[in-house]
Amino acid sequence: MSSIESNNQSLNNILEKIGVKSPEGASPQRKSSLGQEDFLKLMTTQLQNQDPFAPMENGEFIAQMAQFSTVTGITEMGQTLKGLSDKLNEFRIATASDLLGNSVLVPGNVVRPNKNGEIHGIIDLPSASSETSVAFFDSSGELVHSADLGPHGRGLVGFEWLNIPKEIVDKDAPLRVEAFINTGKGSEGLTPSVFSEVIAASLDKGQGVTIDVKDFGEMAAADVIKFRN
Repeated sequence: MSSIESNNQSLNNILEKIGVKSPEGASPQRKSSLGQEDFLKLMTTQLQNQDPFAPMENGEFIAQMAQFSTVTGITEMGQTLKGLSDKLNEFRIATASDLLGNSVLVPGNVVRPNKNGEIHGIIDLPSASSETSVAFFDSSGELVHSADLGPHGRGLVGFEWLNIPKEIVDKDAPLRVEAFINTGKGSEGLTPSVFSEVIAASLDKGQGVTIDVKDFGEMAAADVIKFRN
């Protein structure tokens, strides 16, 4: 018998002892993975079939055990991370649903009264303004409301329209809001940021939360810097 045939016969004997049998005349079928029980069977078989005149060194067994422990640890870590990923997805879905009906701050001058019949927004002043105001226009361009906010230093200035006429609230039509400032160069327009309602939310392919904001379309929830009930 040649050395190749002898090696194949020895391999068949080892595989049969650990429960991996091959059909008559066919090459042994390899298992796709080894469990802890398979590993212990394989190690026991190695001990039983080693050459008594050239036994394996202790270091070789220790190395095999260390490798198996590493693979087992990586597998368990992968399962743990998958569980965490599933939990995070559940949390993201819950976060997305919680945003529905709330309002988020978006740059723009299209605004509608919220569920409380109010309008809120913010102006980001690039420098100090001696005169600051906001004006609201309907779809025909007619002025329906204005508010004088007075002088303000550089930074964020909030504005609101609380006592909105019932006919405007019931109409639920988009209004255009314009901010006007005077930084020493005369009156100039400035685009404000307004609170607009979140009408839909979903998870995108990257498992991030995407929200659909009324009059502004879709945006990433991670880009939202401020929201209100």
